[in-house]
Amino acid sequence: MTGRIRTNLRFTFPGGAPLSHGKAQLMELIRETGSIRQAAQRMDMSYRRGWLLADELNHLFIEPVIATKHGGKSGGGAALTPFGEELLTRFRAMEARTAEALRGDLAWMEVNMRVDEAETEAAPASDSDQPSR
Repeated sequence: MTGRIRTNLRFTFPGGAPLSHGKAQLMELIRETGSIRQAAQRMDMSYRRGWLLADELNHLFIEPVIATKHGGKSGGGAALTPFGEELLTRFRAMEARTAEALRGDLAWMEVNMRVDEAETEAAPASDSDQPSR
């Protein structure tokens, strides 16, 4: 077998705003880079798209997820708040528990899935999910 089935945990909040792998990846990259712009660039999305996603995250909860500092002489920046760190930790833990709970069923589906030659050749080499733009 050439590929693995991946899960993608997604929560849809009232009003339709989602929390899934893409926003978790954005949070991780903001934590790593200290910048919404750099995080968005690493995800191959525009700064505006990254900023809109960060803003959406901040409006999903009663506490902010991402704190921003406006530019100027010392430059701007962004960081996860303590609440944002907790959210990211909990989300990644929920992903891991979901994958563990489904491990047997996923293994069964993988053994029984049809793998066409054309799909095998077109399959991405990376295991990372790319968020939609």
